[in-house]
Amino acid sequence: MDNFKIGVIGLPGKWSTETLADSVEKETGYRLVIDMDQVCLDLETNTLKYQNHNLSELDAIIIKKISSHYSPNSLDRLELLRIAENAGVKVFSNPEKILRLIDRLSCTVTLRNADIPMPKTMITEDISTAIKTVELYGEAIFKPLYSTKARGMCVISKNDGKAKVHKAVEAFKADNEMMYIQQKVALGGRDMGLMFLNGQYLGAYARVGKKDAWNTTINSGGSYAAAEPSEEIIAMATKAQNLFGMSYTTVDVAETETSAIVFEVSAFGGFRGGKEGLNLEVASLYVEHVLATLNSVKERA
Repeated sequence: MDNFKIGVIGLPGKWSTETLADSVEKETGYRLVIDMDQVCLDLETNTLKYQNHNLSELDAIIIKKISSHYSPNSLDRLELLRIAENAGVKVFSNPEKILRLIDRLSCTVTLRNADIPMPKTMITEDISTAIKTVELYGEAIFKPLYSTKARGMCVISKNDGKAKVHKAVEAFKADNEMMYIQQKVALGGRDMGLMFLNGQYLGAYARVGKKDAWNTTINSGGSYAAAEPSEEIIAMATKAQNLFGMSYTTVDVAETETSAIVFEVSAFGGFRGGKEGLNLEVASLYVEHVLATLNSVKERA
């Protein structure tokens, strides 16, 4: 048993967080689930505290979930963790690298600059441009810049008529100054999550959408199954995740009638798809990687 103190940042009581904490405890005998709601930073003493724990005294921190919903506040929470990192705590994944993924626009621009195939996408603050985009795309998915599991997203179709399209765009704009608009593509009711640990491909699961849902997320009634992506798709997903250098991530990929496309690289890749789709204990593999890294650092010291 490795006598490292490893904290898990996540949502207490949630399956993925507790599963990861279970794996850490099994290997180290130490368990600490950290709720960022209760973390405070004292810049006078440079101490980052959670309850009675000084997080800068841990050997490592694994970030499973920074908050229940993505928002600019999530970025602030990641900034706090840089204090622990500066004190020598190994943080998985690196907070600065996660920062680039929480904001959907930042992730998209990075992927597009690397010529990763994506759905047709328009970014605008202008309502008239957004309305014209709906006409151009036929059906468009409007996505908040900070969201996960399709929260806050809506589908607007030109078939709804000009008045309804205008009203729907204005309603979305009221909560989203910058509008992120993607063409709705036919996915055949499923997409895939390709899992990567330390840049190495682990496997893939499919998210199979509920019959009457427009998206495949579990929140909308979807389910997990095994997937066998082609070598070309694995290579594309590998290239996409290499842009961000995450300790663990998933790449969301879909196959259309003409090609495969990437939707996003995840800031906090999930474990349940690997478990239910492939019977793969991703949390255990992740902890093994963290311990190997810590032991390597210890040997070099």
